[in-house]
Amino acid sequence: MTRPEVSGSPSVPRTWRKPPFIANPWLRYGLWLAVIAYLIWAFGSLPFNWERISEGLPRAARIFGGGFPPSFERWGLLFTGFKESFQIAILATLLGVALSIPFAVMAARNVAPLPVYLFGRAVIIVSRSFHPVIVAILFVAAVGFGPLAGILTLTLYSIGFVGKLLAEEIEEIDWGQVEAMRAAGAGYLATLVYAVFPQILPRQVGLSMYQLDSNLRASAVVGIVGAGGIGGTLMNAFGRYDYDFAFAILLIIIAVILVSEGISGWVRKKIW
Repeated sequence: MTRPEVSGSPSVPRTWRKPPFIANPWLRYGLWLAVIAYLIWAFGSLPFNWERISEGLPRAARIFGGGFPPSFERWGLLFTGFKESFQIAILATLLGVALSIPFAVMAARNVAPLPVYLFGRAVIIVSRSFHPVIVAILFVAAVGFGPLAGILTLTLYSIGFVGKLLAEEIEEIDWGQVEAMRAAGAGYLATLVYAVFPQILPRQVGLSMYQLDSNLRASAVVGIVGAGGIGGTLMNAFGRYDYDFAFAILLIIIAVILVSEGISGWVRKKIW
């Protein structure tokens, strides 16, 4: 039986459309116009030197032309640089993950009192506020050139990233296990060990693998400013206009990151 249509009533659309994020069309289109106007102003006000850019194009062509074919003759130097990068990344990941656990507990509001929570959050926020290159420059100035500056830099970087995500994971745990431990008379430390940590263990292992993968990439970057690893070798190759060796280093970096990404993804898949 079909429903009779009421004479003069507007037809009701049969397809559903998602309502816009901003319902007011004047405000919605006004924001679009403001964004477009800002982009035009930003590109127009930035000091682009088009003459210098046009002169740099042939220079870029010479760099890329001089980089092919890549030269792997100095494989000993490549091996030494990558070995140091691996050592920096692994040590920084171990230290960073180990230190991130207590800071994550302190930064979780459901298991830490307010003063401890504020302190833990402050440490995580500070460690996440600066790019690793900036932190590496500070540590190079403090402890000198070499892998120690890279280890300290990536350790601080790991604390900020892993600590933040672990703290959020702790805040979302099943509170029934915690209440059961407290009802049995368990203390604070026993409650953490037997009720909180088992719930976040899979997440912690996955984050540790991801952080190791991230630290491998970052170790090549912080080495450019003197914090050890293959980054210093890469910077020296470019400084000597040794483009074929520099491109060989870049290819090895890409290959190592691809392998690391595959292993990390496989481990996370097995964990979850």
